[in-house]
Amino acid sequence: MMTLDTKALADDLRRDEGTRLKPYTDTVGKLSIGVGRNLTDVGITQEEADTMLAGDIARTMAALDQGIPWWRNLPAGVQRAVANMGFNMGVPTLLTFRTTLGHLQAGRFAQAADAALASKWASQVGARATRIAALIRAG
Repeated sequence: MMTLDTKALADDLRRDEGTRLKPYTDTVGKLSIGVGRNLTDVGITQEEADTMLAGDIARTMAALDQGIPWWRNLPAGVQRAVANMGFNMGVPTLLTFRTTLGHLQAGRFAQAADAALASKWASQVGARATRIAALIRAG
């Protein structure tokens, strides 16, 4: 039995399928991504989801470091809350939460939680906002 050259196969598939880093609809109407991954029928594995999550968390934290350089000085639970919000809405949108961020930077955690809960975002995400506000309030 001959051993398949998987590197050569991967090179062939990259050439024939192309590589797309954003979802697209393929020639038969299936949502796909990457090198012809059929998301409609195949989806992704738990390991792939975990790998993507780790990358998304790292990108969120890097964006927070850029946009809110003092965020890492907050208590651990508040850091989790800020990172969760940045992940959810994107750091550029989080930066528009000036009142919440001002209270956080000043260590006024109860006021920061109240300001976050008073936002349109809180009404959109429901229980998530309540959980995040509790983390902030606990300082």
